[in-house]
Amino acid sequence: MAEAAAEFDPKAFLKTLTTRPGVYRMLDRAGNVLYVGKAGDLRKRVSSYFRKTGISVKTRALMEQVAGVEVTVTHTEAEALLLESNLIKQLRPRYNVLLRDDKSYPYIYLSSDQEFPRLSLHRGARRGKGRYFGPYPSAGSVRSSLQLLQKLFRLRQCEDSFFRNRSRPCLQYQIKRCTAPCTGLIDAQSYAHDVQRTVLFLEGRSSEVIDSLVNDMQQAAERQEYERAAEYRDLIASLHHVQEKQYISTGRGDLDIIACLAQQGTACVQVFFVRGGRNLGNAVFYPRMPMETGGAEVLSAFIPQYYLGKAVPTELLVSHAPDDAGLIEEVLGGQAGHKVAIRDKLRGDRARWMDMALRNAEHALHAYLNTRKGYASRVRALAEALSLEELPQRMECFDISHTRGESAVASCVVFGAEGPLKSDYRRFNIKDIQPGDDYAAMEHALTRRYTRLQQAKATCRTCCSSTAARARWPLAGGHWRNCRSAAC
Repeated sequence: MAEAAAEFDPKAFLKTLTTRPGVYRMLDRAGNVLYVGKAGDLRKRVSSYFRKTGISVKTRALMEQVAGVEVTVTHTEAEALLLESNLIKQLRPRYNVLLRDDKSYPYIYLSSDQEFPRLSLHRGARRGKGRYFGPYPSAGSVRSSLQLLQKLFRLRQCEDSFFRNRSRPCLQYQIKRCTAPCTGLIDAQSYAHDVQRTVLFLEGRSSEVIDSLVNDMQQAAERQEYERAAEYRDLIASLHHVQEKQYISTGRGDLDIIACLAQQGTACVQVFFVRGGRNLGNAVFYPRMPMETGGAEVLSAFIPQYYLGKAVPTELLVSHAPDDAGLIEEVLGGQAGHKVAIRDKLRGDRARWMDMALRNAEHALHAYLNTRKGYASRVRALAEALSLEELPQRMECFDISHTRGESAVASCVVFGAEGPLKSDYRRFNIKDIQPGDDYAAMEHALTRRYTRLQQAKATCRTCCSSTAARARWPLAGGHWRNCRSAAC
């Protein structure tokens, strides 16, 4: 339990603290969680914060605000790492490195419980029968891969309800992106060959696919089916082109390349995904972090937040070795069911891959910082134009669109102190107004938006009645964050 600032005595508290592993939470006077950390020895770790000398500027700034400490004892340090990661995601403390994008990985899913399997994008729990290929860095990279596979192997990607109710081929067949199994224009055996080649390609075994196609091309030529042979020839050429574009190594195994660069109080983390020797693309992240946080500390927080609960490759190549690399390897390996190695001493091709990732991080961070500077200057100009005493911290902008007066829709975009808050964007379908009346539509949208927020705010004020509770669970999108009351 957090103690009030006037009552908190660090020396007395440390004497009662256990030496077992666990998680500690630093609290301010209002009960807000400032920092969450883990330790193999809670007393030794927490005591280090209360030294008079030898602490960093960032830690000193934290300790000036600390008015209480909470601890949770765990059985092992690995269990403490898992709890720490969950609490950071839940509480989002000010002095922790925070990963903003916490969505699950997208995969390519190939069903197996149908005569003519479907190829599609999948995100979330993997419960369906079939194969999952990936992970991919973004949904956009999955869609690009699916478009390529449509051109190469022409497997169906349509919904099952659409597939079952076709009486004639759709446009995908006309533009040579599908073989129309829905209308029987390809038999199950031939379709199965295409499925097999797709699987080999997604496993990174393109050379085997090419060898198979070369054999088919030669047989078609011997049968004097020259148009068919020409199709195989073009497909082989396309696969060679894809190999040249996507392969960055013929090495074995799967790995991720993680590069971190920090400047001006901002960090950029680039993650490149390599599966079966193929570069599947990269994802970029800008974790929120305190000033003077180094690359090793950023990756020590980033890797558990990013990989816990997700698929983990056998190797993680990192630009900075996390201080607790061994513990992270143990936890991720236990989750994945196979050994996970974190490596920072790289040579040869791997050193060149890391150099590539660092160059990408440098370019992305430079562009991000310039964008933030431009956004900040525009916000200041807006504040001056509107004669505001303070810079706006949140802006909600509405617009109305319709089709000749019908089907009116209001959209709301939201900007915070650092730019767009896309997770807070909203859309409202407008009904019961005179067609084409934009003012009535705007009134409808604004009333719905802010009536709902006021109701949520009033409900939470009722159940979170104490000042400390309201300070600890601030408003987030119209209701108190993490309010534990059933009324909310």
